[in-house]
Amino acid sequence: MITNSRQGVFALEDAYKKIASGCWVYDGNNDPGAQTLWAWGRNDNGQLGVGNKINTSSPVQVPGTAWGKVVSGSAFGHGLKSDGTLWFWGANNSGVRGDSTNDNNVSSPVQIPGTAWSNISVPESDNFRILALKTDNTLWTWGDNTHGELGLNDVNIRRSSPVQIPGASWCAIAAGRNQALALKTNGTLWSWGRNYFGSIGNDTRGFYKSSSPVQISGTSWTEVSSNYNSSFARKTDGTLWGWGWNTAGQIGDNTVDLGKSTPVQIPGTAWNGVETGSAITMATKTDGTLWQWGCTYRGSLGDNTNIRRSSPTQIPGTSWCSKLALNMTAFAIKTDGTLWGWGYNGYGQVGDSTLINRSSPVQIPGTSWSGIASGHQTNFGRKSVP
Repeated sequence: MITNSRQGVFALEDAYKKIASGCWVYDGNNDPGAQTLWAWGRNDNGQLGVGNKINTSSPVQVPGTAWGKVVSGSAFGHGLKSDGTLWFWGANNSGVRGDSTNDNNVSSPVQIPGTAWSNISVPESDNFRILALKTDNTLWTWGDNTHGELGLNDVNIRRSSPVQIPGASWCAIAAGRNQALALKTNGTLWSWGRNYFGSIGNDTRGFYKSSSPVQISGTSWTEVSSNYNSSFARKTDGTLWGWGWNTAGQIGDNTVDLGKSTPVQIPGTAWNGVETGSAITMATKTDGTLWQWGCTYRGSLGDNTNIRRSSPTQIPGTSWCSKLALNMTAFAIKTDGTLWGWGYNGYGQVGDSTLINRSSPVQIPGTSWSGIASGHQTNFGRKSVP
């Protein structure tokens, strides 16, 4: 069954079109309310959301149920619930909590004003900012705005509560370190923020900034991912494209340079999921294979080496699905609901009850994993309850 509880019931053909456009994601879960949330890793600001500030190297349950998408930022977390409410925990720098305050760190989830939220995205390190979608396809933002990355046509004006970005028909989002991406339902791709490495993707670079959305060339875009100063987008034909910072080969086109100012195609076809981290990129194909490239930091490429890769290299194993998370530590879920992690593990963020760095995938305890988010040494996983 393909449904969307917050947007009503649609004909099957219409549902397929929405999935193809990237505006819906079907994960086979017939009970969106039966989702528990688990956290592990660094917790000095209460960013695990478990009511304390103690680091943990194995998953601990976050209070509440009915969790949907969760994102992990620099010392904070945001989570959606199936009723359209949005929740926050951790450090409240730059007003990222979204309740018109700039202090009062919290170690348990507190609700952000508003309802009908449908998607969220945050930078996974070094920035306190959030992008969020509502079910009416409006786009909202708040937090730090040093480089105009809030998309509100100004710079250096922080927002401590949600403000709407102009435009309509937004359906997918990705927040990078100092830049942001958003898709519209017509398949067009838009970007804004800092552009030192060409990360806006509109054939400019240097100290040029855009504090409001500018269109990136091309059509039929269906998925976006952005982190640090690199960005990626997938098209409906299964091709994968990247631009921005490339000093570690993280764009994946077999080059190493300062950066790409327009999208370049990554070798291969049949890509169906992509996630980018700190100078690392990970993607899946429709055949269930998993690929990584870029800088390797304490085994973060997952191929049992410490060799930098500037083109896609396959990770051992099969049956990987497109539910990925990546920073200096990488995670991927298999079709059987098992969760696997590898890379830097100094705070226990791999989640295997050790502090040992892993250069190849190790299984995280538990089953029925249905979602994963990786931030700055802090991670979250969602489980489906039978």
